[in-house]
Amino acid sequence: MIPLHDDNPTELTPIVTIALIIACSLVFLYEVSLPEQIGETVIFQYGAIPSVVLGHPAGLTALPPEAVAVPAYLSLLTSIFLHGGWMHLIGNMLYLWIFGNNIEDVMGHVKFIVFYATCGILAALSHALTDPASTVPMVGASGAISGLLGAYLLLFPHAKVLVLIPLGMFTRMMYVPAGFVLGFWFVMQILSGGMSLGSKGGGVAFFAHVGGFVAGMALIGLFKRPDVHFFAPARNRGWRGSEW
Repeated sequence: MIPLHDDNPTELTPIVTIALIIACSLVFLYEVSLPEQIGETVIFQYGAIPSVVLGHPAGLTALPPEAVAVPAYLSLLTSIFLHGGWMHLIGNMLYLWIFGNNIEDVMGHVKFIVFYATCGILAALSHALTDPASTVPMVGASGAISGLLGAYLLLFPHAKVLVLIPLGMFTRMMYVPAGFVLGFWFVMQILSGGMSLGSKGGGVAFFAHVGGFVAGMALIGLFKRPDVHFFAPARNRGWRGSEW
């Protein structure tokens, strides 16, 4: 299922969500403008390398000293703005736009950016802990966005999400409850992560998705406004704030 849109109105203009999409897009355009070898160096400089972040001996040879651009702990944050390809970027930004605006709406702009960054950092650490000796850099906003998905699941499980369902040569679009879409997505991350354990080299950091999702569910109660309740009923574009 590929989410395309949710029928879940907001009150605030999602300026932070928009700013994050612009920032990630500009950083990626900078990445692709670089020669291939320099682009790879940037990924190693600003990506989150598990062995470097956790101080594993393998991390000592992951990067030559002259190539270190930021402290290891800061790479947990800088890695969120890097992406490995066009589809990686587009997929992440689509999820950020669909689900991020509602989370920003329920906590405000400042709390939202803190929540997003915290989920991203915890997601990167979750990935690192599954393979502490890895020297492969992790990049992408998906861990932070997974935190938004976990928060959305608890707040708006009854919201309707328009999804695209590929059926061989045909496709179908339909509205599905967010609880089903996000629950199915989370289960797939766990199963895919389990199958990826022990594999070497690059790939999808499934446990960053799992860690970010769990972090979002655990932290949303601290970040949301007090008047925002869990498991809100479905709304539509005719909704007015006084009726919530």
